Amino acid sequence: MTSQPAQQIPGVYHRRIGDIVVTAISDGYLDGSIDVMRNVDLETAHRLLKQAFRPARRTNVNAFLIHSKGRIAIVDTGSGNYLLPTAGMVQRNLAAAGIDPKSIDTVLLTHMHPDHSAGLTDMSNGERLFPNAELVMHENEPKHWFDDGAMAKAEERAKKLYFQAGREQVEPYKDRTRLFTQGEVFPGVSAIPSVGHTPGHTAFLIASGNDQLMIWGDTVHVPEVQIAVPEAGMAFDTDLAAAAAARKRMFDRVSADGVLVAGMHLHFPSFARLARRGNAYELHPEPWVHALDAP
Repeated sequence: MTSQPAQQIPGVYHRRIGDIVVTAISDGYLDGSIDVMRNVDLETAHRLLKQAFRPARRTNVNAFLIHSKGRIAIVDTGSGNYLLPTAGMVQRNLAAAGIDPKSIDTVLLTHMHPDHSAGLTDMSNGERLFPNAELVMHENEPKHWFDDGAMAKAEERAKKLYFQAGREQVEPYKDRTRLFTQGEVFPGVSAIPSVGHTPGHTAFLIASGNDQLMIWGDTVHVPEVQIAVPEAGMAFDTDLAAAAAARKRMFDRVSADGVLVAGMHLHFPSFARLARRGNAYELHPEPWVHALDAP
């Protein structure tokens, strides 16, 4: 008698962008209440989730490898062991993808929140989990999260998970950190500041040949709600109004240009396109691409 499968296949998915290969790596997921949403009626949010056959808020957490010009970068590092046990799977899925973290020469951070930067360092021994990598992020991120005055104004949970966690995670990379404001940050990859969610929140545009991919970071956290109601934000947005404005700019840009998008909180593997329908938007997940050389 054969046994039934007991676990899912690894969260790894490859997508070619011209001469560049992007690999989505799942860090797992985080379940939580929609009470953290702002600027949206919660009954409306519940209705939108229900219409999408989602009984509650489940936030996927994704990272992305970029294979370009013989080099490898990773965009964000997952949540390490700072959050729920359903997340923190980046290292496990890198191994499943056959990637040695020592081969990754660049870590590109969208921002310093714990589900993005808390996989940088093993805090049991203080060792870098990407020992040969340069850490690259917007100059406003360390400026904000290392600001003692800003930390003093934060709630206790934010002090611990945003300020303190970010500081202890990036500290081992202090002698190999590069800051940017915008422009090319890795071969074929340009930083697109999209500030509001955090002071240095950044999207990354990958371009090769005629192909483009916008890794839009935390433009959305609850896609079923925020695609329909772009004004909807999160309690942990540093600046709700600026985050909403950045979201609308991003939506307008990628929908007008038909750019393929990926996001840290779109449902894995997250590759999709956004279409504008009058004053509203629709997200269309891309069908599974079966071969890397497929058109």
